[in-house]
Parts: sequence; C-alpha cells; structure tokens
Amino acid sequence: MESTQIILRPLISEKTTSMKQNNQVAFLVHPAANKIEVQRAIESIFGVQVMAVNMVRYRPRVRTKFSRAVGKIRGYKKAYVTLASGASIDFFEGV
Repeated sequence: MESTQIILRPLISEKTTSMKQNNQVAFLVHPAANKIEVQRAIESIFGVQVMAVNMVRYRPRVRTKFSRAVGKIRGYKKAYVTLASGASIDFFEGV
C-alpha cells in the first residue's frame, strides 16, 4: 500500500487541537494499516520524525433513529501519532 493510501485525512477537532501541545496529531487511516506502515507514511509525507503511534478501531454498528428508521454508522480507524520534540505538522500553512 502506498503512503497516500494509508493516511486518509487528518482529524481536526477540539481534542486533537489541544493534543498539539504534547506533539501529537490524529489521522484517519486505512482499516488494514498497522503502526509501522502509518509511521513510515507520516515520515515520508510530512518529513518529520515519529516517536510513537497509537491506533484505535471503531467498529461499524447499527443505530436506531426514532422508532422505525435504522441507520448504519461506518467503522473507521484512527491513529494518534506522537512526534519528536521540536517537530510539528501544520495543516493550515497556506491559509
């Protein structure tokens, strides 16, 4: 798998913005990717040194809305990446 296929998109929320103080960023990754593949992909795409990668998998589930309608929530996989001290990834450089 190529590094652009492993990293799907960065996750930007209130929680992940506060994690930047600890040199951590979060990404939505391919469900079949492992920690080593994610580490290599981040290092090659952004040119930073990665110290640790933690992965969280959310399974798909069925959710009942109101009384009859049934909806599905898609499963996904997140990667919390800890960068080396002094390294950072800025998602809004050109803005």
